Amino acid sequence: MTLKGHAWKFGADVDTDAIIAARYLSATDPEELAGHVMEGLMPDFPNRVKPGDMVVAGKNFGCGSSREHAPLALKAAGVACVIARSFARIFYRNAFNLGLPLLESAEAADGIAAGDELLVDLAAGTIKNLSQGTEFQARPIPPFMQELLAEGGLMQHVIKKIRAGG
Repeated sequence: MTLKGHAWKFGADVDTDAIIAARYLSATDPEELAGHVMEGLMPDFPNRVKPGDMVVAGKNFGCGSSREHAPLALKAAGVACVIARSFARIFYRNAFNLGLPLLESAEAADGIAAGDELLVDLAAGTIKNLSQGTEFQARPIPPFMQELLAEGGLMQHVIKKIRAGG
């Protein structure tokens, strides 16, 4: 799976409350969540992010509570991928379960600037910065996780298996 979009740059230790504030956790509509995603760090983000754009951040992205609302809000806002130095483990799992791809690459996190145009190959783990003419390597997403992403997340994967009799 290949993704192309522009980078939105954030720092280290972006917690789930910064991704989607606790006051919105009663919302269940992904579009409503998308309207408030990252607004504590960048108030205009929900209005400016475009489908296919990517979030790039420092270490420990998604730390804090284990709320699934955080990756759901990013995905609903059109974020195609998050690239970071590292991720909180529960956020990592929640993101893949919901169909939001993540790539860990310290070099990419440091070498990408806000607004850079990126081309990402999830299967190969390559991150090309088309604006700067650089390329970074992340660990490729394993085939089973790629299958989860292609099917929209874990629940859709399970539904597909059940319908197929497996």
